[in-house]
Amino acid sequence: MPEAYERHLVPVLFQPFAEDLAARAAALRPRTVLELAAGTGVLTSALLTAVPTASVVATDLNETMVAAGSAREPRADWRQADAQRLPFEDGGFDLVLCQFGVMFFPDRPAAYAEVSRVLAPQGRFLFNSWGPLASHGFDAAFQAALEESMPGGAPAFLKDVPHGYTDPAQVAADVEAAGLTLATVQELTLDGVAESAASVATGFLTGTPVSAAVHDREDARAVRAAVTQKMTDRLGTGPVTAPMTATVYTAHHPA
Repeated sequence: MPEAYERHLVPVLFQPFAEDLAARAAALRPRTVLELAAGTGVLTSALLTAVPTASVVATDLNETMVAAGSAREPRADWRQADAQRLPFEDGGFDLVLCQFGVMFFPDRPAAYAEVSRVLAPQGRFLFNSWGPLASHGFDAAFQAALEESMPGGAPAFLKDVPHGYTDPAQVAADVEAAGLTLATVQELTLDGVAESAASVATGFLTGTPVSAAVHDREDARAVRAAVTQKMTDRLGTGPVTAPMTATVYTAHHPA
């Protein structure tokens, strides 16, 4: 999965927002940075390019992702870690970053409380999350193609998880429950550019949890072909561009 995720999804869905988040981080001039849910390191690399003097610890719950990320971006110190039980001392980081990871935390206030604990008194917590599914051209096209190809049995992963934490009011409540103050909230729409709709479909079908639901079916090959064709019908042939909306948040300790 990490290889398919990195090959087909990272450049299209995550690279544009990684560059945005890294620029925001650079403006804060951090010295010690902790990244949560770092995946294969797309934000890690963008951050170290933007702030080459920073000391960066990149973490992920998935050991396979940590192995892939450490190979891809050896400038960071990679650690396997649960965001809800961080193995770091109090106040050790002046910036905590998380790109499209907070949606996966089972107990978000608990994770945010851990961020609060490891964040230095004047530190910042910078993170983003996807907007509603309909606001993401690639994800919406894939989910529609999946539902048409698997009537009554399409996995709801994209709707329930990546696009399941879209209300800024809920995010604010969770952040404040952890003792942090939400300072800024900005909706941001960027374009993703893919070599083809088929490439993105392959990424979702082989590089995300959707793959398991499709793989177990007797008609798995036919379903994958149908999804790929329907996604291509929606987005077009050849290189394709689609808008993607997310919300960027900044939080800190109360003054």
